[in-house]
Amino acid sequence: MRLSTKGRYAVMAMADLARRQGDGSCGERAVSLADIAERQQISLSYLEQLFARLRRKGLVKSLRGPGGGYLLARAAEETNIAEIVTAVDEPLRATRCGVKTKGCMMKGERCMTHDLWEEMGRQIEGYLASVSLADVTQGRLSATTRAAEAAVA
Repeated sequence: MRLSTKGRYAVMAMADLARRQGDGSCGERAVSLADIAERQQISLSYLEQLFARLRRKGLVKSLRGPGGGYLLARAAEETNIAEIVTAVDEPLRATRCGVKTKGCMMKGERCMTHDLWEEMGRQIEGYLASVSLADVTQGRLSATTRAAEAAVA
């Protein structure tokens, strides 16, 4: 399964926002999208579209006026990556079957590998739901990955 740029960029931008709020450099000051765009090398207009969706889903708060920008709506520990990805309308499905159709084959039946891809999608969604924004910003994932790799070796 391949995650598109919409989901990846939303996670990158939210991690940047969380880090800026969490490192004490901004305190409770809002972070501008222009700053995030520059640091993450993402188009400002694209970020504006993503943050409009993130705001509608209650993941960020916007502040207007001088010193305006965005704040996390809740703590980074309480926001999981799956929420961010789905907030920007990124499907976490790995099958090619549509939402309204029963299957991906010509006559509407499921292909032989449908259950495999569907379960893989559930596993990915479960994993992303288990990872918090704080896990990403505090580098907890690389330690977990190294520990898992060492256990296999």
